[in-house]
Amino acid sequence: MTVIEKGVEAEPYVSKPLSITDFVRYQGASGDFNPIHHDHGMAVSAGFDGPFAVGMLAAGVLGGYAAGWLGPANIRRFRVRFAEQAWPGDVLTYTGVVTDVRDGAAGQREVDVELAATRQTGGVHVRGWATFVLPAEETR
Repeated sequence: MTVIEKGVEAEPYVSKPLSITDFVRYQGASGDFNPIHHDHGMAVSAGFDGPFAVGMLAAGVLGGYAAGWLGPANIRRFRVRFAEQAWPGDVLTYTGVVTDVRDGAAGQREVDVELAATRQTGGVHVRGWATFVLPAEETR
């Protein structure tokens, strides 16, 4: 068992290259059918170079990544901030690091993590923060 302490990093997850098909699938699942995410003409007429990723697509993957690391039943808070746009062909690397471990209630410890979905350019597409509650024996 890995002991969770400040500075511990999750194993990075690297996505396949993003595609407009990925954007459309997410739009269908989420109900967000804004055409700037899949229609080149609409995206250009709105002032963009072309269709770009729905930010919540990466935010959802980031949440799943964090839950897979420290357990979906343990998550207490999760928030994200959108930074750079991601484009078709971009490869996102999802990362996480423990930033704080402190005493919680009933023999548990609260664990704060910072998360990121970073483009192959080095630019951050989505930043995230989450708090988990873990048994004290799993933390330091």
